[in-house]
Amino acid sequence: MSHQNASVKSIIFALSANFGIAVTKTVAAVITGSGSMLAESIHSFADCGNQLLLFLGLKTSKKQPNDEHPLGYGMSIYFWSFIVALMLFSMGGLFSIYEGIHKLHTNEPVSNPLVAIIVLSLSMLLEGASLLGCLKQIKPIRGEQSVWNWVKNTRQSELVVVLGEDVAALLGLAFALVFIVLSAVTGNPVYDSIGSIGIGTLLVVVSLFIATKVKGLLIGQSSDVTVRQDMKAFLEARPEVDLVFNLITIQLGSRIMVAVKAKMVEVATPGQMIQNINTCEKALRETFPNIQWIFFEPDVEDQND
Repeated sequence: MSHQNASVKSIIFALSANFGIAVTKTVAAVITGSGSMLAESIHSFADCGNQLLLFLGLKTSKKQPNDEHPLGYGMSIYFWSFIVALMLFSMGGLFSIYEGIHKLHTNEPVSNPLVAIIVLSLSMLLEGASLLGCLKQIKPIRGEQSVWNWVKNTRQSELVVVLGEDVAALLGLAFALVFIVLSAVTGNPVYDSIGSIGIGTLLVVVSLFIATKVKGLLIGQSSDVTVRQDMKAFLEARPEVDLVFNLITIQLGSRIMVAVKAKMVEVATPGQMIQNINTCEKALRETFPNIQWIFFEPDVEDQND
């Protein structure tokens, strides 16, 4: 399974779940007048829009290189992931906080809290299924890493966004459920307002985390350290290479650019050295199929120039 297929499947899981949840929450928010429920419905609709933007990013990233963009469009997925983080921050987090503060001053009671409780409980089941689907797609990619270490090290921003949204949605639903129950039991609508503010704060924190993660990729980040180490070890094991002075990688969405500076094994003619370099490049591409560009510089010493 390719990494992009995993991304597409995870986005489809999340989009399907969020659209159904968003419609249900909106109906429940109108019936109950709950600020927490309204915050949750806005959050779910925002998530639907976010997943459509991620689809757009994946499609754009497949465009072929041209004179204007010689390294291709792979990094466009990082741009759209960053836009998603901003939308999660504004449409999700800030709106929920505003709605909660507004409800604090109106003191409107929650009507038909049982409807809200049922909807939130069903929504938690759907969001839980979406989260499990995302984790299932991630598992073959992360290997033996923990989920947290994978999140810190991965270069697949779209999967980080989907995972972050799913986790935030599930926690947000739990917040809403707890505070609506408290509001219903005590008869105090302030708890519902606090729930909305709590959901908004949670979304702001998650969106800032995602934005920080994507920023590194957007301004140009190397491939995962394990991938770089594997590439260097592979080249140093080649009979054509005496020593690898330096190996630089840049992650271009799902593709990678590699620049190598190496001391080649001495040969009789320049033509033979060129053939050896071409052989190394071909073998490197076959072993690491995500490589799109290779720039190979032979040298006799590392001068860092």
